[in-house]
Amino acid sequence: MDHKINLMNPRTKAELFLLACTLIWGATFITIKSSLSEVSPLVLITLRFGIAAALFVPFCFSTLLKIEKTAVLEGWILGLLLFASFATQTIGLEYTSASKSGFITGMLVVFTPIFQLLIERRPPKLGNVIGVILVTLGLYGLTAPKGAEFNRGDGLTLLSAGISGLYIVYLDLFSKKHDAAQLTFLQMAATVALAACGAALFERRQVILSSHFLLALAYLSIMATLLTLHLQTRFQRQTTPTRAAIIFSLEPLFSAAFAHVFGNEIIGGLSLLGGAMIVAGLIISELSDVIFPEK
Repeated sequence: MDHKINLMNPRTKAELFLLACTLIWGATFITIKSSLSEVSPLVLITLRFGIAAALFVPFCFSTLLKIEKTAVLEGWILGLLLFASFATQTIGLEYTSASKSGFITGMLVVFTPIFQLLIERRPPKLGNVIGVILVTLGLYGLTAPKGAEFNRGDGLTLLSAGISGLYIVYLDLFSKKHDAAQLTFLQMAATVALAACGAALFERRQVILSSHFLLALAYLSIMATLLTLHLQTRFQRQTTPTRAAIIFSLEPLFSAAFAHVFGNEIIGGLSLLGGAMIVAGLIISELSDVIFPEK
């Protein structure tokens, strides 16, 4: 069979949008880490998603009037997973470094195919498995700091990665049944409600409205939440959860690049090798149908 790569087919276009989301997310680690001295974690999540939801209402108001009960239920399930993922990652950043957080968050590439197999009964293809292995090794080489002990921040971030893997699989299931704008807004609304309740009940709330924080909040709300959440909800359904997770695993690579450019962090030879392994893993996964055609 003649296998041709169409750069404009729906899956490729969708994966390019997911790659754009990953690039935007790559800048959030250093942005959030630098903001936590001015705002408490759950308040940050409340503000971030609250602003995004308010800005999104004019674009989805008409479709929200037609929403079905099943969409509400499944949108809130996604919102619960999204909140849990962001809460554990953001709180974890109080206790660990941005680079370690980036590496551990990238471990969602390991959790996603496991949840996909358990929930959807869809085993990953050979090319995807090889891609996952290469990406995992590359992530470690790229960002794992030497001699750093595993702490509670790392544990919270690892939990976040597991929840993110579960979220990706359920988003794959639910986004194929409901309107993307409806699910996007419902996820935002659920996250705002849960974060606000959590902040009121369990957190020593703090907000310092400095110019730095306001600029960071604008980026996190508009680019890293409103835009990326809608794009992910709309386009992830056109690829598989495992392939999406491998694309998202580029996040630490972008994070390291931002840290190098804006934070003057040195990227060593091991990090460069790790980055090369991540790219190789992505290419093998992307071309899995061509490299390993089904008989």
